[in-house]
Amino acid sequence: MTGLDERGKAFENKWAHDAETRFKVEAKRNRALGLWAAGEKGLSGQAAEDFVKAVIAADFEEKGDEDVFRKLRGELDSGKYSDAVIRAKMQEALEGAIAAVAKA
Repeated sequence: MTGLDERGKAFENKWAHDAETRFKVEAKRNRALGLWAAGEKGLSGQAAEDFVKAVIAADFEEKGDEDVFRKLRGELDSGKYSDAVIRAKMQEALEGAIAAVAKA
């Protein structure tokens, strides 16, 4: 029974580690997206920081990335920023966040 208990504990630890890593990656991605979009909107200083916080908060509305996408889609000019451009930026920010968390 000890071996089974140890195996269960190891599984729980891995799940917790993976969940923490996902949270860190998503937080870094959302911060990067918020900074990018704030720059595109011409925001700086406290206004930019407030916008970044709003993008981060949008991610807590529902599971997945669509809440962040909708926030960016609603804030950015649709004539200048197509859905494909926003989704590509989201993917780019995700890849950067994964690399940053892996380095840490």
